Amino acid sequence: MLAKRLMWIVWPAFLVAGLMEMLVFAMVDPQDLHWFGHPLAMSREGVYTLAFFAFWILAMISSALTALLAMSPREVNR
Repeated sequence: MLAKRLMWIVWPAFLVAGLMEMLVFAMVDPQDLHWFGHPLAMSREGVYTLAFFAFWILAMISSALTALLAMSPREVNR
C-alpha cells in the first residue's frame, strides 16, 4: 500500500513539474537570471535541471499534503 500511495504522490508531481518547466522557461531565458545581483554561473541545461527538480519537489510536497488530508483519522493514528 505504501508503494501505491507513493506513486499517487510522485507521478502527478512529475507531470506538474514538466508542465511548470515548459511554462516558466517559455517566458524566461536561463542566461538572463541573476542570483544576488550576479549572473548564474551555470549552463542553460544546468538551470533547466535544477529548476525541474525544484518544481518536482514542491509538487511532491503539495501532493503529499493532499494525500495526508485525504486519509481517515484512523489511518493517520495507526
